[in-house]
Parts: sequence; structure tokens; C-alpha cells
Amino acid sequence: MSIRVLFFASLADITGMRETEVEPAGLSDVASLFSSFERRFPALAGHRPSLLYARNAEFVAPDQALADGDEVAFLPPVSGG
Repeated sequence: MSIRVLFFASLADITGMRETEVEPAGLSDVASLFSSFERRFPALAGHRPSLLYARNAEFVAPDQALADGDEVAFLPPVSGG
């Protein structure tokens, strides 16, 4: 049982990984999953206010419930020109 977690752009730089898998025990929603990574990588905290969250390739609110086998992506805002 696991949840696949994807980090994009600057979040991947902060964590040093583009993806990982975690056990869902104790993780009720997308926000709690992100919080678990904030504890390991405190620099992520500054990104929380502007993050986009996706669960199984659909954008969701941070309070979206998690289920075993989910894929969750954390996406910082992107600008271009």
C-alpha cells in the first residue's frame, strides 16, 4: 500500500527528488501529505500558499481525501514568457 508523490520545478530542487512513494498510514488528505514533507524539508513551507495540488491527474483542494494507490503531485506556480 502506497501513495506516489511527484514534485515539480523548485519543489523537486528543494527535496532532491522528482518522485517518491510513501505509506498512507496517518495521512488523511493532500494537506497532511504535504505537511509530512514540510517536516523533512522546511523550505517547502514558503511554497504552501501558492501551490497547486493534483490527485490522480486532477487538480484538487488541499483537503481532498487520500486513498491507497493515489498519485499526488505538488506544483508550484509557473511563469513564462
